[in-house]
Amino acid sequence: MNFFESDSNLQSIMKEKFDSKFWAWAEEELDSFGELCATDIDERAVHTDREGRPRLIKYDKMGNDISEVWLNEGYKRTIAETYGKGIVGYIHKEIPALSHKGNYTYSFAQGYLLSQAEAGFYCPVTLTMATAYLIDHYASDELKEKYLPHVLSTGEVELYEGATFLTERQGGSDVGANEVKAAPEENHYRIYGEKYFASNAGACGVAMVLARIEGAPEGTKGLSLFLVPWRGGDGGLNGIRIRRLKDKLGVRAVPSAEVEFDGSKAFLVGEADQGIYYMLEALNLSRVCNAVASVGIMRRAYNEAYAYATKREAFGQPLVHYPMIKETLVHMKVKQEIETRTVFDVIEQFDSIIEKAEDKGSEDRLLLRLRIALIKKETAEQAVHFSHEAIEMHGGNGYIEDFVTPRLLRDAQVLTVWEGTANIVGLEVIRLLNKFEAHLLFFQDLRERLNHVDGMEEEVTLIHNELQGLSLWIDDILIQTHDTQTYYSKKIAERMVLCYEATVALEAAALGEKYVQQAKVFVQSLYGEEPVGGQPLVLQFADELLGLSTVQ
Repeated sequence: MNFFESDSNLQSIMKEKFDSKFWAWAEEELDSFGELCATDIDERAVHTDREGRPRLIKYDKMGNDISEVWLNEGYKRTIAETYGKGIVGYIHKEIPALSHKGNYTYSFAQGYLLSQAEAGFYCPVTLTMATAYLIDHYASDELKEKYLPHVLSTGEVELYEGATFLTERQGGSDVGANEVKAAPEENHYRIYGEKYFASNAGACGVAMVLARIEGAPEGTKGLSLFLVPWRGGDGGLNGIRIRRLKDKLGVRAVPSAEVEFDGSKAFLVGEADQGIYYMLEALNLSRVCNAVASVGIMRRAYNEAYAYATKREAFGQPLVHYPMIKETLVHMKVKQEIETRTVFDVIEQFDSIIEKAEDKGSEDRLLLRLRIALIKKETAEQAVHFSHEAIEMHGGNGYIEDFVTPRLLRDAQVLTVWEGTANIVGLEVIRLLNKFEAHLLFFQDLRERLNHVDGMEEEVTLIHNELQGLSLWIDDILIQTHDTQTYYSKKIAERMVLCYEATVALEAAALGEKYVQQAKVFVQSLYGEEPVGGQPLVLQFADELLGLSTVQ
């Protein structure tokens, strides 16, 4: 099994995004990593989830608080192999074989493959990516020189995984209520307080921590960003204690903890009054990672559902030959491939904008921010839905831990919570629409893209009609009270993201007949009215889309 080799959609996307030289290198690397994810990493993931979960070793034999987190050996091998492939490092430093840096598109392709095997481990990778971004963009030259090579390590120096600690008991999504304090001391600070949901605790080498400097104002504007080494110069803990590890429903590979800071040595990153804004930039990056993990789980769920349907017989023939099963699988395949293509459309924009020093309020950045919010919400919810569909396809077997399907559902569920629940994302969308009229940019861009689609006239018209109706509907909502606007915020996000995905589907139709069929199924199922009688559109295309000509 090889997650990359079996995914023609991903191969097509990557070939479009990379120049010929980079693609020649990346294809071989992704093929190797796709095989590793589908075999060794997948096997280790089962062990980590069942018997080898992280464990807190609170005290040593003499009763001293050492707050160490035990990780199983297979998990450690996954750490070494994954970071060794440059999933974080090659975003910021040269790829030896090419003598230039990689990009987020390549890293997210790796993350997509990894998440099909171990979504739990992609969380620490995400945190390390965010840590690398914050150090690279905002830390002093001294901090960069000392810590960045370790965070970007591909094996040449000791790896420091990263972490980003925001959540406190009294705050949660209300970050402005945070109470962790930072006291100045010579050329550094001392951190005091507790972070209540701190992922990768005990496994990270450095943590990026939001804290309030003594005398700073209340609310988010008073928060500053600090780099906190996990250990001090003597190798002991840097004034850090782990109270306990969280007993989570899923993503058990990542140790999530309640962490206490008692005079931990810390270094200010960037300007003291900009901490929340730095962390929000990292949050946007993490939301893209969340979407990548989601479409990865969707892909694995589809693969498992399809494989089972082709092998399991009922009433004299394989499940896959029954119309209802075909309908389920076609809709899963079409949605997953179009959604993956849309995620990488966002990533391409992210790659082109992230390193630019242009105004943070530029139209391109506003549009990107809106798209990230929309795709984060949609993909997370679809990951849960796909996991449910895969379980139902397996029947009773799908509920048994011998199969991967229960873990997919458990791991998928957290993606609706991490980096902002649907409610938080809905509030973000309403804020962008009210403050910046981001929906006008969004609609203008989609209309321009639709105007460049060749053929597919009926489907193009359907989307144009939806855009027109959606635009008027949003205008009506935005003149209502704040409570009414927030009530509709998630519904607005749902309709907007489907228009986006439908447009991407029509653009992909130029790639060949398979993509034409996908676009028709997707757009017609959303906006068309299929008459009763005759062969439904899904069944017309099912055999070709599912490759059933080879299934006996």
